[in-house]
Amino acid sequence: MKKQSKTGFTLLELLIVIAIIAILSVILIIVINPAETLKKSRDVQRMSDLNTLKTALGLVMTSSSTPYLDGIANDTCAGGGGTKTEYLSQTGYTSGFATGFTAFGATAGAATVDGTGWIPVGFSSLSGGSPLSNLPLDPINTAGAGALANASFVYRYTCQKSPLTFEIDVPLESTAYTVDDNKLAKDGGNSANLYEVGTSLTIQD
Repeated sequence: MKKQSKTGFTLLELLIVIAIIAILSVILIIVINPAETLKKSRDVQRMSDLNTLKTALGLVMTSSSTPYLDGIANDTCAGGGGTKTEYLSQTGYTSGFATGFTAFGATAGAATVDGTGWIPVGFSSLSGGSPLSNLPLDPINTAGAGALANASFVYRYTCQKSPLTFEIDVPLESTAYTVDDNKLAKDGGNSANLYEVGTSLTIQD
């Protein structure tokens, strides 16, 4: 009777296969670049959030003959009678605000839409109800510690009293939107470091 010979992989063959898999994995990681993909995803959310806020604030401006963009009497808007304020989606910053502005940053209840959130506008008082369920916050929303910098990942909101306008800004972090397709340079604003939306893009520095 003939004995059946057993066949299998040799140690050398296994090592070659493992080496090929490792090389392909490295190539795949380099091509996909998961860190850049996450940055791009956060930037897409930021741009979407700011445009959603722009639309909601536009509804506020058209829903009343005397709309308030600061929740009071537009006195904290640039050109108002009170202290000009730069509203932030996170608190704790002590300096680095737009020239001539102080800052208001909300933590607890920052996302509420009744006028007590980080944007002090009563969206919930609109006749058709609030267009927002919550105020969006930056995906990172860096906790304030010291000076507000261009690279601080927080949303910034400022309004102007005369003419009544507003601006919302945020930095972007992905190469896709800061180099390849530079949204910071294409948004029509006066800052090369922030993505800006609103009805006036020169209120903040």
